[in-house]
Amino acid sequence: MEIGSVHFNGYASLAPMAGVADRAFRELCMSYGAAFVASEMVSSKGLTMGDKKSKELIAISEKERPAAIQIFGTDPEIMAESVQYVLTSNPQFIDINMGCPAPKIAGNGAGSALMKNPPLVGQIVKAVVNAAGNTPVTVKCRAGWDENQINAVEIAKICEDAGAAAITVHGRTRVQMYAPPVNTDIIRAVKEAVSIPVIGNGDIVDGQTAALMFEHTNCDFLAVGRGALGRPWIFSQINAYMNEGRYLPEPPVSERMRVMLAHVAKICEYKGDKVGIKEARKHAAWYVKGIRGAAKYRSEICTLESVEQLAEIAFKIAAENQE
Repeated sequence: MEIGSVHFNGYASLAPMAGVADRAFRELCMSYGAAFVASEMVSSKGLTMGDKKSKELIAISEKERPAAIQIFGTDPEIMAESVQYVLTSNPQFIDINMGCPAPKIAGNGAGSALMKNPPLVGQIVKAVVNAAGNTPVTVKCRAGWDENQINAVEIAKICEDAGAAAITVHGRTRVQMYAPPVNTDIIRAVKEAVSIPVIGNGDIVDGQTAALMFEHTNCDFLAVGRGALGRPWIFSQINAYMNEGRYLPEPPVSERMRVMLAHVAKICEYKGDKVGIKEARKHAAWYVKGIRGAAKYRSEICTLESVEQLAEIAFKIAAENQE
């Protein structure tokens, strides 16, 4: 697939996920064959006001390229102004968030709430495209706001007309959040309505579900979000299945624990032990999901205070789940 003049190899990218898709996780997913990664969403207003945390979120290491930086906001001028800060990190492209369902984002008119205001969508995309120059701009949206306003096709056409180079569609409405099965029909409808690349998103958990998304929607590419949580190897699974029709099983529990510890070590390296170990708790809980005795281990992980403590838990899990 190509976004603007940027070519990507592979079939799936890591979707932007707030509080999850940080540098450590992005680098890990790239090592398993993600075609590209996207940052956690960054406040355009925060960037223009010099917010330290916002500026930290736009940092991209060489190990995670190709990479996109995703921005959110409601004011076209502020969104455009924030681009100058984003470009200092030299991303391969810039993504605009029009899909986040979180109340603190959508409640302020940003994220998925923008889909209720199609004229504003066009203004924002046009402003960001003009500010970005030669750097491609993409949009991530949902099927719509609710079942009475499923307007992803309309939004996609507006984005294309405003200069967007690609669009990612999560096949659920904002009201549906993440609950029912993804609506592949709306993703297919968007693909049929625009000429820019369409990236399908939702319910992709392995090579087979990736193949089904391509088959049902005819989309150009995939974005994997929750399916990668505690499972960065999903990208290897997708690549193997799409390239060779080969099914890669889940790694042995011992390997899952090894990857978990390496992942947490990187989080602590990049963010410091105090912040890192707190952030590591949710990732560790995802890694142990489905393992025998997971509930017991999750309760221990919730009070995790050190990497050494997590290593002890990991060794216990591996010993009790020998395959």
